[in-house]
Amino acid sequence: MKIDLQDVTDTRKTLAVTLESSEIEAEEKSLLAQFSNQAKIPGFRPGKAPLAMVKKRYAKEVKSELNNRILSKAYQEGSKESKVELINVVDVDQKEVTSGEDATFKFTIDVKPQFEVPEYKGLELTAISEEVEDKDVDDLIQNIRAERADFEPVERAAEKSDYVKFSHEGKIDGKEISEIVADKPVYSKMPQTWEEVGGENGLIPGLSAELEGLKVGDKKDIEVEFPADFHVEGLREKKAVYSVEVLEVRERKLPEMDEEFFKAQQVKDLDELKERVSTFIKNRKAQEKSEDLRRQAGEKLLEAVDFQLPVSLVENETQGALQQLVQNNARRGVSEEDLESRKDELHANAVKTANERVKMQFILGEIAAKEEISVADEDMSRYIMGLAQQSGKKPDAIVKELRKDQNRLRQIQQSLLFDKALEFLVDQAKVSDASK
Repeated sequence: MKIDLQDVTDTRKTLAVTLESSEIEAEEKSLLAQFSNQAKIPGFRPGKAPLAMVKKRYAKEVKSELNNRILSKAYQEGSKESKVELINVVDVDQKEVTSGEDATFKFTIDVKPQFEVPEYKGLELTAISEEVEDKDVDDLIQNIRAERADFEPVERAAEKSDYVKFSHEGKIDGKEISEIVADKPVYSKMPQTWEEVGGENGLIPGLSAELEGLKVGDKKDIEVEFPADFHVEGLREKKAVYSVEVLEVRERKLPEMDEEFFKAQQVKDLDELKERVSTFIKNRKAQEKSEDLRRQAGEKLLEAVDFQLPVSLVENETQGALQQLVQNNARRGVSEEDLESRKDELHANAVKTANERVKMQFILGEIAAKEEISVADEDMSRYIMGLAQQSGKKPDAIVKELRKDQNRLRQIQQSLLFDKALEFLVDQAKVSDASK
């Protein structure tokens, strides 16, 4: 066997593997012996027919299997002898194997990048505060009450947090919006709709704030400007005028914090509710602090070293990142037409995300190897128990699923390994308090 490894880039190589005719003949002889043992040829018991006869009778099958075997042998022994850390086989220049002749296969492969791991112990990180203030508790209790609020009609002018029912008709430069975005009538003319006065999630940006001070029967022309990233392409950066008429004003009535309210929250009184809310906020802030420290550690490592990434790995990761971006936008109500119009922007964002993910994976993998960090049985057990609680499945059923899907199992183990490596970095970091 002859091996020839050539650089295309730092992470892409061509691996030419040549098997001599004697190796191919030996493989063919072994293959024919296997066919002979199973062949049913009239006048001969299994395994007794002449090999030449077996070869002739099963010529097509033998040729196909011989090609597969020689290709596999060339790949396995070639990658082993060349001592490359293979990531992906990108292409194979496959020649048909002919008995009595040498055979050369040329593999285009992506390999693991070589780089110096940056200093990762003692990273300087800044921790966000976990302190729970009285205002945090009061605000969350108010949100709980707001979720159980009733809305009662009032005769006064609308105030912030009221809900207003109104009609609207919009124009841009005197032109009906229905002529500009015909497939989005909700942004053009509505006989009635509801908005929270001053709410942040209104249908038309900036319109809800202008409803404050209006009462039933009032009419007003409201100027708005759609932002550059608005999900309806035809309205981006456009200034519009909406003629509105108020049809009804409803005041938010929060429930009294009485025995019935506390019972609904499964507490006995306000003190117990505050204690529970405080614990919830503290746990949430602790989680936010942990995630933020991990984010900072990752960003510092990405900035500290630069190296070329395997193109095939980045391309695969880009597809996953792009799919995630599209799904996130779709959940926000972005239409297929708008997604199509932003495909170049979305793809560019996906490429950036993919490069960062792949680079981080290589860095964390090297750190895990240096620090002998590994995924233990208890790590997998905790993951499976957590997944069982989320999905409602039994742990045993999840284990059976993972045994059938080894690729998914490897991905989970890799993800857990990276998580442990990041946690190690945070444990070894110099963490300062942001409030000081």
